[in-house]
Amino acid sequence: MNMLRILVGAETFAPDVNGAARFADRLSAGLAARGHEVHVVAPSPLGEPGIERRDGVVVHRLSSHRMPGFDAMRVCLPWEAASEVRDVYERVRPDVVHTNGHLSLGRAVVNHAKRTGVPLVATNHLMPENIVGYLPIPASMHESFAGWMYRDLGRVYAQADTVTAPTPSAVDLISRRAGLTSAFPVSNGIDADAYERARDAVAARRGAPTGPTALYEPTVLFVGRLDQEKRVDELIRAFARLAPDVPGRLDVVGDGERRAAWEALAADLGVAGRVRFRGFLSDDELLTAYATADLFCMPGVAELQSLVTMEAMAARLPVIAADAMALPHLVRPGSNGELFQPGDIDELARHLRTLLTDAALRERYGAASRELIQAHTMGATLGVFETLYEKAMGVVPVAA
Repeated sequence: MNMLRILVGAETFAPDVNGAARFADRLSAGLAARGHEVHVVAPSPLGEPGIERRDGVVVHRLSSHRMPGFDAMRVCLPWEAASEVRDVYERVRPDVVHTNGHLSLGRAVVNHAKRTGVPLVATNHLMPENIVGYLPIPASMHESFAGWMYRDLGRVYAQADTVTAPTPSAVDLISRRAGLTSAFPVSNGIDADAYERARDAVAARRGAPTGPTALYEPTVLFVGRLDQEKRVDELIRAFARLAPDVPGRLDVVGDGERRAAWEALAADLGVAGRVRFRGFLSDDELLTAYATADLFCMPGVAELQSLVTMEAMAARLPVIAADAMALPHLVRPGSNGELFQPGDIDELARHLRTLLTDAALRERYGAASRELIQAHTMGATLGVFETLYEKAMGVVPVAA
């Protein structure tokens, strides 16, 4: 295809640690590696505007401020975003724009695209339910405010030439709640081979086979923000219900508002010695964490796709996940893992017990995970978006 000048709008971007930030980072780096000139407009992690270069991408940082009640996220004020985004447009003059949010920064990106006639693709990564709990509003208003956010998403994204979301369930959600009935799914995508190479490297250092049977003590891994919607407390409670003769430990990777409370819970349940809270890890450390684990668990109930679950599958891990939102698109019971009803601690504990005590089953499920993840490679995702960009530009005909 023709090489394009692409502007990616990102409400959250590296060094932020969340699925939307990681997607925007991988998307922009992947497009740059394929020869496109890629610019990203994103909030400054320090507050002050500036320009940096990252993996062949020019990142235009906008003035930002801490989000009240949610220190892990920085936001742009609408009037600052509008002015600074306009300046970026004038300098970059993009062929196509791809926004990954509809809040103040994303709204400015969309408005300037429509004002200047630049083709626009929009991807949604947001579930308002994940945000309203952190806003300084009464709990009685959470549901109505989330409803307003969905309607606002619909108003902003209705201006796009194309709207996507990571999974069919995510598309169904914005169709029902935001009225975006023409949206369709495009996987976030991952570099699956990187996780396979990391697992092979760990096995080679041990001088052992690559399968989970090579590990002496089965390790359950969780990766993600330690916030309430991830429900790590359910995983800790289920782990504590395992009989003393069930081998294994639990590694919790990530940080967030609930970390201290969940550390205290592990101590209260008498499993603090078997539950390790590892905080944020570098990319290399995270690859090693996947490579040295035996089993991955995602108890969260608000996953529009769950990049970390996809990463675990790429690392040949069996997966136990909540039967909620997009997770059933990734986990096939009896094939590469098991699903449990959110809140059913006993069911989760049974699945943990089964897989922690059966190395052959872990290996079989892990091999299936690796096979299933091939449909979610980053190369395939980049190819789809390149086609969408050209369609938005009128370079190729839009399918009927």
